[in-house]
Amino acid sequence: MSDKPLYVTEPALPPFEQFEPLLRELWASHRLTNGGPYHDQLEAALAAYLAVPRVSLLANGTLALMLALKALEVEGEVITTPYSFVATTHALMWSNCTPVFADIDPLSLNLDPAAVEAAITPRTRAILAVHVYGRPCDTAGLQAVAERHGLRLIYDAAHAFGVRLDTDSLMAAGDAAILSFHATKVFHTFEGGAIVCRDEALKARIDLLRNFGFKGETRVLATGINAKMNELQAAFGCLSLGSIDGEIAARARITARYDAAFAHLPGLRLLAPLPGVTRHNHGYYPLFVEPGFALSRDALYDRLREQNIIARRYFYPLISDFDMYRAAPGADHLPVARRMADTVLCLPLYGALGDDEVSRVIDAVSAAARP
Repeated sequence: MSDKPLYVTEPALPPFEQFEPLLRELWASHRLTNGGPYHDQLEAALAAYLAVPRVSLLANGTLALMLALKALEVEGEVITTPYSFVATTHALMWSNCTPVFADIDPLSLNLDPAAVEAAITPRTRAILAVHVYGRPCDTAGLQAVAERHGLRLIYDAAHAFGVRLDTDSLMAAGDAAILSFHATKVFHTFEGGAIVCRDEALKARIDLLRNFGFKGETRVLATGINAKMNELQAAFGCLSLGSIDGEIAARARITARYDAAFAHLPGLRLLAPLPGVTRHNHGYYPLFVEPGFALSRDALYDRLREQNIIARRYFYPLISDFDMYRAAPGADHLPVARRMADTVLCLPLYGALGDDEVSRVIDAVSAAARP
């Protein structure tokens, strides 16, 4: 059996010969950025695929977070999760907001609405929640909190591309939802991101801000930034969107194999499906190594790496454990988030992972479960 490295993810790439005609069109047109035809085509295609009214494409997901905060005029304290990628909180700091950490729900792994409400002060202006691993937040609960206290509600949906609920698009929740199209994501454009919103005026402001604040050739109406997606990324996205359902289906099959293999191993906890989700995107496969397993989480992590299986501890450490955030409000009392961070391990999961490679991961974890 091959011992090639198996990383936690691998970017899905269509055959190069399918991308080549798009590249030739770009070369012929000399239109490389500033809202070209592929950019506009991808915005429309994503709005249709995600069943949302408006999408604004951006250069990456972090800029999308920052522009959403700017467009919604968020200042002051923002309640957020410590259990995410650090860009979630960095975007707040770059926007001169004060992050306030609240604990997470042990089942969804997302912000607990009760913990959010307990963290609200007179200085609170917004909630920045994350659909971790593509698992939907309690959107109704968070919306109720936001409405009671007059707060903006923004979702970092970087993990949630294509996730569908039985009632509405997950992307429709809140004032805005942020997507990342980084190469590690289920759907990617090499780098890239987007803001999804319902309000036409908000989209107009986002589109203004992403292009330096220009309105026409000679007027600058706002202190914008260069956050545009270029035509190369957009063209790739147009091509990749046609194969995204196949990628998600392949990941679902691998997830089912992992579930069947690990469900009865003592000391491993798998995430239970959340009610109301009619389609998951299977962007990650987290499991939780608890007392009763033969090895600690870190020992299993090391054992797998010895076999060239490059699992990752997403998300460890907590954002609140980084030096710049240790003193943030709420950082010292996050028992659920800390328990998750100390036990989580994400296994390799991507559509091109072969049957033998999946077996290799299963065999390695199963062997580690035996004392």
